[in-house]
Amino acid sequence: MAMVPADADAAAKPPPDVEKPDYSSQNGAPNSAAAAAGGGGGGVVDSVVARWRREDMLDKSPLALHAAAAAFAFVALVLVASNQHGDWMEFDRYQEYRYLLAIVALAFAYSLAQALRHALRMRRGVDPVPTASGRLLDFASDQVVAYLLMSALSAATPITNRMRSAVINRFTDTTAAAISMAFLAFVSLALSAIVSGYKLSKQTYM
Repeated sequence: MAMVPADADAAAKPPPDVEKPDYSSQNGAPNSAAAAAGGGGGGVVDSVVARWRREDMLDKSPLALHAAAAAFAFVALVLVASNQHGDWMEFDRYQEYRYLLAIVALAFAYSLAQALRHALRMRRGVDPVPTASGRLLDFASDQVVAYLLMSALSAATPITNRMRSAVINRFTDTTAAAISMAFLAFVSLALSAIVSGYKLSKQTYM
């Protein structure tokens, strides 16, 4: 029987697999570091876009809120002033309703003036009032008018509730509707005060 040399057996065996290096990062496939960098860039862009949208909303909100307050105050003004049905159903017979009429008239005039100011600012790009003073004016005056509206509501609501507990008619219904409109004007000005306060807190003086 023929003997096969040991060297021949070794030559007949296939060579062991050699671990190949990973060239994926050199061949154009992004590695983990590159992917992380790409994801970070997308996050930065998203945050910048979100900031622009937030600033745009904050820039437009004073006009919208003051216009809404003016509209609600005007409706309340018309309802109170026209609420005259003879005898005891005359709004000017009650001090609370006269006070409500005066405050909603003030709120309407103020809100309309502020809405026109902000509309002019957005159209021409220039605020008639300097920026620093304008933000302080918005913050302070919005709060003052909102507090006055709340005081008028606090005065008119109890007497209206007492009347409606005894009788419900056109006079009491109109008064209740006027109070609701005045409350919505208060909410609009309160939200405007919050926005102006936020913008004032972000203001730089350098």
